Amino acid sequence: MSPVWYAAVVGVRRGWTELRQTFTTGQDVFGYVIWTVLLLVPLFLLRDSPLEGAGISAGAFMLPSMLGMTLAFTGMMTTAQLLATEREDGTLLRAKAVPHGMVGHLVGKIIMVSGTALASMALPFAVGVFLVDGVAREGGGALLTLVWVVPLGLLATLPMGAVIGSLVSSPRTVGLLMLPVMGLVAISGIYFPLSKLPEWLQIIGQIFPVYWLGLGLRSALLPAEAVAAEIGDSWRHLETAGVLGAWTVAGLLLAPSVLRRMTRRESGAAMAERHRKAMQRIG
Repeated sequence: MSPVWYAAVVGVRRGWTELRQTFTTGQDVFGYVIWTVLLLVPLFLLRDSPLEGAGISAGAFMLPSMLGMTLAFTGMMTTAQLLATEREDGTLLRAKAVPHGMVGHLVGKIIMVSGTALASMALPFAVGVFLVDGVAREGGGALLTLVWVVPLGLLATLPMGAVIGSLVSSPRTVGLLMLPVMGLVAISGIYFPLSKLPEWLQIIGQIFPVYWLGLGLRSALLPAEAVAAEIGDSWRHLETAGVLGAWTVAGLLLAPSVLRRMTRRESGAAMAERHRKAMQRIG
């Protein structure tokens, strides 16, 4: 086995170890529960409110949309937060000092974030299908759609999260990015159909993967008549694959060069300078 492949195998093992630690740590489990509650509250409140012309409730529309939002945000923002944090605390510097250490480190993070994203989706989904009617009753066709939408969604968001984490100056900067991200949610068809918004906002919302992940999951989990709430009365599977694929290609082309640039600039002196500035802010 080549050294690079060995490093990747070690990274897979490390990722599984971190996942087990996450699912057995009280604070992390509490975070999953709180996130689930935050998602389910609006579903509960709107579970009996009909969505005009779609034959489903507003809660049923929101459940798969929120799962898509969860997948996108976990893939992008969690990756960015982890990279920024581990650059600041010296974890990346230690990985850089080991032959092919960055390969193993990044593979481990991919496994860990992917598992976290799936778990963050699974819990609210498991509760939500009993809370609202008309979800997850489409049989084998729905499963086939999930098989390509979910992995493609991860591929579209993980590399861009790595780019963000490589470019920001600190983990606190990633936190500030949540403000524009919440604005993006408002125009991505998560809480109400995008077709209800002005056309110029529809165009902006369709640029980003959040909308397309929500659309893909709605096409898999909602009854056929719910398509009446979508733009053009169509699930647009081809466009969904195209946009998510474009984000995947852009991320895979951009992320390696940005990550290499970041790791080249990492040094003990750079880490010490970041710690000095952090202490000044605290003081």
